[in-house]
Amino acid sequence: MNGHDTSAAPLRWTLTENAPLQALNTFHVRANAAQLLELHDPALLPEVLALPSVANGPLLVLGSGSNVLIADDLPGTVLVFGNRDISFLEHRADHAVIRAGAGVSWHGLVMFSLQEGLSGLENLALIPGTAGAAPIQNIGAYGAQVGEFIQTVEAWDCQEQAWVRMDNEQCGFGYRESVFKRQPDRYLITAIELRLPLLHALRMDYAGIREELQAQGVELPSAVDVANAVITIRRRKLPDPDVLGNAGSFFKNPVLPLEQVDVLLQHFPELPVFPAERDDQRKVSAAWMIESCGWKGFREGDAGVAPSHAMVLVNHGNATGAELLDLARRISASVLEKFGVPIEPEPRLLGAQW
Repeated sequence: MNGHDTSAAPLRWTLTENAPLQALNTFHVRANAAQLLELHDPALLPEVLALPSVANGPLLVLGSGSNVLIADDLPGTVLVFGNRDISFLEHRADHAVIRAGAGVSWHGLVMFSLQEGLSGLENLALIPGTAGAAPIQNIGAYGAQVGEFIQTVEAWDCQEQAWVRMDNEQCGFGYRESVFKRQPDRYLITAIELRLPLLHALRMDYAGIREELQAQGVELPSAVDVANAVITIRRRKLPDPDVLGNAGSFFKNPVLPLEQVDVLLQHFPELPVFPAERDDQRKVSAAWMIESCGWKGFREGDAGVAPSHAMVLVNHGNATGAELLDLARRISASVLEKFGVPIEPEPRLLGAQW
């Protein structure tokens, strides 16, 4: 089904029934959507949402499927945004504001910003996904979060049936949190606008970045150098989803009260601990706890844990989403039993509850 009358004109949207989703999720699990809506012109969103076959069932927006685990076939409509444009809204002496369509590759956006002489996103290089999905999780890595740089999120508010432009405060960003995650069925993000500095204090004290720069012989690093170091570290630690199905780190690092962390360190002095947003809390390493429980490199059938990183669940070929979810639950239960700390999945679970 095509949303434009003239065959010579570019497709503005397409609708496919009983659509396979294996190529649209980085775990590469087999699942089908009752129908798949690919939208290339976000301005038509209200129009396509009013189609009877779309309006009468559940709706799910899927970016590149890099932060989801599909545990079953999905009813209703899966929506994929195809708008992949990047533009400058401001270009000042000390900063620029760039706008990216929801369908833009996140890593592509990071590299674009660096090529334009902007900084801030270098620690977020090589995170799979799309620009439209980035604010939902408030994606973060190596001491940085996208919420620090988002100025505006443009979205369709399904509750109010209106376009909205939400400033940074309205987005309610927290650690892997946002208003978009807390109200998953309300907002359909169509574009983001980022305020990026030309000069930015580089963050190099997290997870071996300084060591990697030193190994590369970089003495006076730039933002591009930090990005290259991050890319090298990520490629070394995390399996390539094109080769081995995965969604990156599957569990969040727990954020705990300082008193609980002190007790844990008395029993497990080697537990890695990191600062949290609040002074009376600390973030502890889920990867260390999972590895301590013996899961690193585990495999049962085609569902397993990466040999290189205990936080990464992998599909060796034909694992189902349900099998991967069962493995995740067993890992979480063992960490809770040994450490008394609950760990929760970072990806969104589709077709199942945690």
